[in-house]
Amino acid sequence: MKFFKSFLASLLGSFVALGLVTLFFFMGIAAIATSVNFEKKEGTWIKENSVLELDLDTNIMDRSPDFNPFESFSDFGAGVAGLDKILGSINKAKKEDKIKGIKMHSGLINSGWAQAREIRNALKDFKTSGKFIYAYADYMSQKGYYLSSVADSVFMNPMGVMELKGLSSEVLYYEDFQNQYGVKMEVIRHGKYKSAVEPYLQDHMSEENRTQIQGLLDAVWTTLRDEVAESRGIAAETLDALADDLIIGDAEEALAQGVIDGVVYEADFEDKIKAALAIDQKEDINTTNYKKMDVRIQEYDKEISDRIAVVYAQGPILYTEGSEDIIGKEAINNAFQEILDSDMIQAVVLRIDSPGGDALTSEIILNASRTLKGKKTLVVSMGNVAASGGYYIACLADRIFADPMTITGSIGVLAAFPNISGMADKIGINAEQVSTHENAIGYSVFEPMGRGFEKSTINAIEKVYHTFKSRVAEGRSLDMEVVEEIAQGRVWSGKDAISVGLVDALGGLQEAISAAAKLANLEQYNLVTYPKYEDEFERMFLDAFTKVKTKYFQNPIEKYASEFIELSQLEGIQTRIPYSIKME
Repeated sequence: MKFFKSFLASLLGSFVALGLVTLFFFMGIAAIATSVNFEKKEGTWIKENSVLELDLDTNIMDRSPDFNPFESFSDFGAGVAGLDKILGSINKAKKEDKIKGIKMHSGLINSGWAQAREIRNALKDFKTSGKFIYAYADYMSQKGYYLSSVADSVFMNPMGVMELKGLSSEVLYYEDFQNQYGVKMEVIRHGKYKSAVEPYLQDHMSEENRTQIQGLLDAVWTTLRDEVAESRGIAAETLDALADDLIIGDAEEALAQGVIDGVVYEADFEDKIKAALAIDQKEDINTTNYKKMDVRIQEYDKEISDRIAVVYAQGPILYTEGSEDIIGKEAINNAFQEILDSDMIQAVVLRIDSPGGDALTSEIILNASRTLKGKKTLVVSMGNVAASGGYYIACLADRIFADPMTITGSIGVLAAFPNISGMADKIGINAEQVSTHENAIGYSVFEPMGRGFEKSTINAIEKVYHTFKSRVAEGRSLDMEVVEEIAQGRVWSGKDAISVGLVDALGGLQEAISAAAKLANLEQYNLVTYPKYEDEFERMFLDAFTKVKTKYFQNPIEKYASEFIELSQLEGIQTRIPYSIKME
C-alpha cells in the first residue's frame, strides 16, 4: 500500500512539475516575443505596399486584455480584441505610407453598437487619406453589415447568409413561474421606469417599460440606418422596407438590392486586394494587424512629457477590489490617487461601460472623482452602456460624451431579495425563529418579508434615490425638479440624453480625449491607461477557466436561468440598469 501511495505521490508531483515548467517556458517565450515586438515600434518592420488586416469576427472589449499564458496557447483566449488597439491600428495605418489600404472581416463581430460605431467612425476617417477599404464575409450579421458598409467595396461568399431585419428586445417575465414553484424575488424599487425587477412582479410588460425600450430601439435603429444609407447611397426608406419584409437573406439578394458590391469566393477577394495594390496575382499580400502594431489609440512619443490618463471602468460596480471586467472601489480609487500624484498627467478621460451596481461603491468612486476633478481636467466617455451606477460615477465630470447608441440614464434605485418560503411550504420545510427583538432576524429566505425590514429598506432606497438625484443636479447644474422628470429609472439613448441634459456632446473615446486635451490646454500629449492590475496567478487561471466554461459547457437553459438569478447575487441597495437590454 505504501508503495502505491509513494508511486501516486511521485507521479502527481511529476505532472505538477512538468506543468509548471511548461507554463514558465511559454511565459518566457511570450516575454521574448513581447520585447521583440516592443523594439519594432518605429514601424520599420512594416513592409512596403502592405495592407492592414482587420479580423473583427471576435469579442470586443474597450481595453485590450492583459497577457494571460493560460489563454495565449489555446484557442479560447484568442477571441478577444481591445477597442483601444483596433482604433490605434487604424489611426497608425492612416498615417503610415507603407500601408495602402485595409482588408476587413467583420461579419460576425461581437461588440456593442457603440463600439461598432467607434470603429466605423475611425474607418470613415481612414478613408480621408485616399486609401482603400475592402470588406468580406461568409456570414453577415446586421451589426457586421453596419460596420462593413463603410468600406469602399463589400463582398460576400456566393453561399453567404446575411441579415437585415431591424432591432428587437425580448424580456422574460416570471410571475407565474414564481407562483407555481414558490421561488420568488421580494422587490422594492423607486422609479416607475426602474424595470430591472418588473419581470418578478408581473407577467407582462408595463406601458412605461415598453415606451422606454421602444424609444431606445428607435433611436439606435435611426442612427445605424441613416449611416448605412449615406455610405451605400440607398434611401433610408428603402432600408426600412428591406428590413420590414425580410427581403435580404443571402448574398445574391443582397447584391440584387445593392447593399453589397460583389459575390465572390475568398480567393477571388484576395485577387481584388492584389489588384488594388497593383501587384501580380502570384505574389503574396504583405499584411499587418492590430496585434503586431500594438498601438493603443495613438503612438507614444518619448519626447513628450504631458499625459492624458484613460481610466477604464468596465463591468458591474461591486464592493470589491476590482478587475478588468469588474468596477471596484479600490482599483478605481488607487488609479485616481496615482493620477493625482503625477505631475505629468494633466487630464483624465474616464471610459465607462457599465450597467451599474452597488450604490455605496458608486458613491465612493464618485467622491474620489470629485477630488480628482478639483485638480485635473475630467472628461467622461460613455461606451455601450453607462447607466444607473454607471451614470452615477460619471455625473460630476467637466464634460460627458456619449455615442448616439449608448444606453445611459436609468437614474433610479432598487433592491431584490430571493425568497423560497412558498417552495419550503410545498416540500415540508418549516423555519422557526427565536429573537430578542421584533426585527432582529432582518431578512430570511424562508419567511415572507417582514414589515420592519421592508420599511427599513424603503427608507434606505429613498435616501439613495434622493442622493443620486442631488449628485446629478450638482454635476449637470439642473434643478432637482428637472432631474426628477428625467429620472425615475428611465433609460435614454445617447442621442436623446443630450436633449434632456444628461450628456454634453455626441462622440466616442477619441472625441473625449480631444476635448480633455483642449480643456487642459494641451497641444501634444501621450496617453497612459489605468487601472493597473497585478498579474496574479490565481486570477489568470480563473479568468481562463471561466472562458472555457462559457464557451464549451454552458447549457442554453443556463443562459436564461442566469437572468432570473442575477439579482439574487447582488448585495445591498442597487443603482442598476433595467435588466440586460440586448438589441439584436
